[in-house]
Amino acid sequence: MKPGNSEVNKIVSHKYTKYIGKDNEHGVVRLDQYEDKESCKRKNINQLVGRLNLLGKYHSKLKSHAFLQVSAPSLQRHEPCEESNLVQTYIQRLLMTDYRARYIPIKEKPSEVFNTQRNMVLDTGKTNAFEKIFKRSAPEQTNEQSRSQPIHPMDIQMIVYLYADNFLRQLMVTKLSQCQYALPLLVPSPFTQEIEFPLWTFRQIKKSWKSHKRNISKNQAVHKTETPMVAFFRFSEVSASKSELMNNLINERHTTFFHRHCCGSSKSRLLMDGVVEIAWYCPSGDKNDKFTDCVAFCNLHGDAQANGTQLKILNEDSSINVVLLPNLDKSDKSMAMVEKLYNSTKPLICLLTEDASGVSKLQEGKYTIGLKQRNKSDISEDVRRAIKDCLSQPLSVFKLMNMGKHTGIKVDENDDDCRSGKETAEWMMKLLEEKELSKIKETFLPCQGKLWHDWCLKNKELHRPQGDNIEMHNSQKQTEMHKIREQQKASGVSNFMKLFTKNIYSRNVDEKMYFLKWLGILLDEYTSEDLSMLHHKYDEKWSKVLDLKKKHDKSKHLTAEQSQLEMLSEKLNAATFGLEHILREIGQIYESDVSVKKNTGSGCKLDVRSLPRIVAELMISGYPLELMDGDAAHVPLIWVQAVLDELIKILGDQIFFVLSVLGIQSTGKSTMLNAMFGLQFAVSAGRCTRGAFMQLVKVSEELRKQLNFDYILVVDTEGLRALELAGRSTRNHDNEMATFVVGLGNMTLINIFGENPAEMQDILQIVVQAFLRMKKVRMNPSCMFVHQNVGDITASEKNMVGKRRLQEKLDEMTQLAAKEEVCDAEYFSDVIKFDIKTDVRYFAQLWEGSPPMAPPNPCYSENVQELKSTILSHASKSMGVTLAQFRDRIGDLWNMFHLLKKSI
Repeated sequence: MKPGNSEVNKIVSHKYTKYIGKDNEHGVVRLDQYEDKESCKRKNINQLVGRLNLLGKYHSKLKSHAFLQVSAPSLQRHEPCEESNLVQTYIQRLLMTDYRARYIPIKEKPSEVFNTQRNMVLDTGKTNAFEKIFKRSAPEQTNEQSRSQPIHPMDIQMIVYLYADNFLRQLMVTKLSQCQYALPLLVPSPFTQEIEFPLWTFRQIKKSWKSHKRNISKNQAVHKTETPMVAFFRFSEVSASKSELMNNLINERHTTFFHRHCCGSSKSRLLMDGVVEIAWYCPSGDKNDKFTDCVAFCNLHGDAQANGTQLKILNEDSSINVVLLPNLDKSDKSMAMVEKLYNSTKPLICLLTEDASGVSKLQEGKYTIGLKQRNKSDISEDVRRAIKDCLSQPLSVFKLMNMGKHTGIKVDENDDDCRSGKETAEWMMKLLEEKELSKIKETFLPCQGKLWHDWCLKNKELHRPQGDNIEMHNSQKQTEMHKIREQQKASGVSNFMKLFTKNIYSRNVDEKMYFLKWLGILLDEYTSEDLSMLHHKYDEKWSKVLDLKKKHDKSKHLTAEQSQLEMLSEKLNAATFGLEHILREIGQIYESDVSVKKNTGSGCKLDVRSLPRIVAELMISGYPLELMDGDAAHVPLIWVQAVLDELIKILGDQIFFVLSVLGIQSTGKSTMLNAMFGLQFAVSAGRCTRGAFMQLVKVSEELRKQLNFDYILVVDTEGLRALELAGRSTRNHDNEMATFVVGLGNMTLINIFGENPAEMQDILQIVVQAFLRMKKVRMNPSCMFVHQNVGDITASEKNMVGKRRLQEKLDEMTQLAAKEEVCDAEYFSDVIKFDIKTDVRYFAQLWEGSPPMAPPNPCYSENVQELKSTILSHASKSMGVTLAQFRDRIGDLWNMFHLLKKSI
C-alpha cells in the first residue's frame, strides 16, 4: 500500500494478515476469509478504494487545488466515465453546481461487453421458456456474478468526503448545499469507527427564507440558525423508504435525500449506514409553502438500534421525532427504545409500514400513521399535517453549532491548525469590538480611505490638464500627490494590520489558510446584521427607482430617489469590511512606502518589500487579487505590477490566456464564472463585485500541450449600469470599466440578461465603443455574447431570429460609436473578428423552479460546460500572453486609458 494512507491501512487488521491475497482485477489487497460481517464490509471498502484508484492517484488527503484546474474530466459532459476517473469527474461536476454529479454513467469494461454479447449469440437455440425465465441454472449466472458490483452513487460521495482534507470538504458541502442536497451532519469513519461532527464544513453556508409569521425575509448562516428540527429514523428493516418520504415532505420535485428508488441505487451500499444527513426547508412567503417557517430535517441512515450514539444525539437535539416501524413484538429489543421515545416529552410520530390505517392521534403530540398500500401523496400530507400540528406548540429549537457539545463524537474544528487559525482570527476581531461599523475602515485601514481617494483624484487631474501652462499644472499635481503619499506613510500601520501581516508571515500553509478562512467568516458574522438591514433598505429603494424608470419618470422625485440610493450605497460601502479590503490596505502600504523613499518616522517595523510575495502566494492558493479598486475606480499600478513580478519569480514566465467578463449588474456574471471554473467570487443581489478582480486557474499537465498555455487568468468585474450611479456618471464609469477590461482580455464574455433589444442597447454601445478604442491602438481581443435566462434555448429558429436581431443592433451601435470615436466602421465585424453563428450562446434559467428551495437547473450547468469548451477551443488557437507581457499590458493600457478619458 502507498505511504500516507494510514486510515486505509487500518481497514485490514493485523489478525487477518495471513489471509491476504492479490486481486488481479483491481490490484488491491483482498481477504479470502472473514470472521464476521464487519470484516467483509472492510474488504469491500478496500476494493472500492482500489476501483476508484484512490491509492494509485492520491498519496495523502484529497486537496482542492488538485480539482480547481482545467483538466480532461472537467470538460466531460455525458460520456460514460471509467471507474478510475469517477472521483475526479464527480468533484468537477459538483464544482459546476450540477446536481447530476450523483448520476455519472460508468463505462463498461470490454470483458463485460464481450461476455454479454457472447451470451446473446449462444442463446439462439431452442429451449424451455419456463426453465430459462424462472429456473436459471448456476452456469447461466456466472457471467452476472463475474461482473463487479455497481458502485453506489452515495459511496462515491462519501469516499471522496472521507478522503478529502477539511478545505475540500468545506467546498464540497457548500456545493452540495447549492445543489439543494442533504448534507453530512454526523459521519462514522469506516476506518477508525469514530463519529465526526463536521462543523467546519457548514461555516460558509447560508440559507434565505421568508417567514409567514412576521413576513420577514432572513438570510442566515446555517450553523447559527435556530429552528425546530424533525429527526427521522427507523428500527429494523422496513418496506418503505424513509428518505423518499422525507423528499416528498420537503420538495417532491427534487431528490434532497438519496433513496432506494433513485437511479444507480443498489444493495451494495457501503458507507451510508450510521450517517446522519441534514436539510432545511426554507419557505418563500408564498401561500403554497409546505411549512410557514424554516425547519431542519435530519435523517439517520440504517437501523437506529445499530447506531446508538447518533440516535441519542438526535433524540436530545430534536424538536419532533419521526420513527418508521415494522410490526414489532413486545419482547423485541427495539421496543424498549420506542417506549423511551413515547414516554419522552417530545412529540413522536410513528409511521407503521405494515399498517394500512390513516392518522391516529393517541394523545397530545403522539401519532401513528399507516403506510401500507397507501398513496404516497396522502401519506406525505398526513405526515406534514401531524408535523405542523406539533410545530404549533412550544418546542425546543435546534442550533447546529451546539452539536459539538455532545460526548462521544469528534469535532473537525478541533484540528490543531484549525484551532490555531481560529484563535488568531478571534484575537484580531477583539480589536474591532465596540467600534462603529461605518468607522472601522477609516480607523484600521487608513491608507485606503480619503487619502487614497484624494490621490486618485489628483492623478486624474494630472492627466486632464487645464489652462495654458501645462508644465506648471503637472508639477503642482505631482507635488500634491507626493504629499498625499507622505501622509499615507506617516499614518503608519494599524495594530490590526500589523497582527494580520505577522500571522501571514509566520504560519505553515494549512494554518495560514485556516487563519484567512476564519478571519473571513468572523468578519462576515461581525458585519452581517448591519449589512442585512442596509441591503433591505437598498433593495426597497432600488425597486422604487426601477419602477420610476419603467414609467419614464424624469421628475425631481426620481432624482431624489436616486440620490437616496447613492447615499445608501455609500453607507453599504463604508460598512462592508472583508479580506479584500485588508489586502487593498496592504497594497497601499506598499505603494506609499515605494513612493516615499525617506523615513517619515512612522515607526513601522513591517517588512514592506516582502508584501507582494505574500499576496502572490495567496493568488496561487486561489485567492483573487483586486486589479481595479471599485471604490476609487483606479488601478494601483505599482502594487499590481509588484505582485505580478513575484508571480513570475514563483511560477516562471508562463503562458496565460486572459478571460474577462462584462455585463449589467446582477445578471449572473460571477455565478457563471464560479460554475465554469469552481471559483468562489461573491454572488448576491446588487453590486456584489466592486471594481475588477483577477484569479488564477491552472491548466492540468495533460491539457497544456493541447491548449498551448499554462493558466487561465479570470477577470471578474462589477456590473455596468449601476442604479446608484446616476446620469452621466454612470456612462463615464461604465465606459472606463469596459475599455480597461476589454483591453486586458484575450477574450471578453459579454453577459446579457434576457433577449430584449432595448435592455441590450446601453451595454452594446459601451462594448462596441470599447472595442473600437482597442482597434485604434492595434489591440485585437475577441468576444462572445452570453444571453442568460432564455426561456426556450432549444428553439433553433427563435435563436436565429435573436442572433439576427443582435447582429443588427451591433451594427447600429458600431455606426453610432464610430461617429463618436471619429473613425471608419460600418459593421461590428469591421471592428473585431466575430461570427454571429458561433460567438453567441444562450443560457437556460439558473434555477429549476422557484427559490429558495429550487436546485440549480442542470441545463444551465450544461450550457456553462459548452461555453467552457468553446472558450478553450478559441484559446488553443490564440497566442496567449506571458505574465511579463500581461504586467506590461496593464501599465500600457492604464497609461493609454488616461489619454482616452479625455474623450470618455
